[in-house]
Amino acid sequence: MVNKLLSGATVALALIGAVPAAAQAAGGSAATLAAYRINPGDELDIFVWGEERLQRTVRVLPDGTFSFPLVGKVDALNALPSEIEARITKGLESQYRTAVPQVTVSVKTPSGLQFSVLGKVRSPGSFNPNRYVNVLEALSFAGGPTEFASLGNVVILRKTPTGAQAVRVRISDLMRGSTDNLSSESLPLVRGGDTVIVP
Repeated sequence: MVNKLLSGATVALALIGAVPAAAQAAGGSAATLAAYRINPGDELDIFVWGEERLQRTVRVLPDGTFSFPLVGKVDALNALPSEIEARITKGLESQYRTAVPQVTVSVKTPSGLQFSVLGKVRSPGSFNPNRYVNVLEALSFAGGPTEFASLGNVVILRKTPTGAQAVRVRISDLMRGSTDNLSSESLPLVRGGDTVIVP
């Protein structure tokens, strides 16, 4: 039983890179998968071109906001950097008689990608990979599942503006080496703040 699980895990880990390809085949793109959304704890570099006094490095607070001069509080939670640029530009409009200079937002430190893995894994805990990982990679950070883990009932608990959401994931077939139903839905990305539970 253990050897069967280990061989399945080896195949599954080798297939981690196949998910973006599967998503592309289904009409998605690697760029869509890689689009980074802002999390609490992230450090952002903000530049307003030609305005040195408005160049800042800010850290996103636990409530998903940060303060910026002449704009005030900016809501950044789960936003793309381009959406933050638009919000700052709109907030600065009243300060300029002509068009607002170009605003650029880049993620300096994506420290908000921390997630936790609990339950029947070898090394449960919190992890911060500084990149997006899928649920299978998240389990590998936690040392992989134990022998009696129920891999057909893995749950990702996710915080949303309306409350906690449970995302159910079945990776038992994948761990046995079957890739018949491999897709970005069957192997979702783990987001910052998620808790992966292996019963």
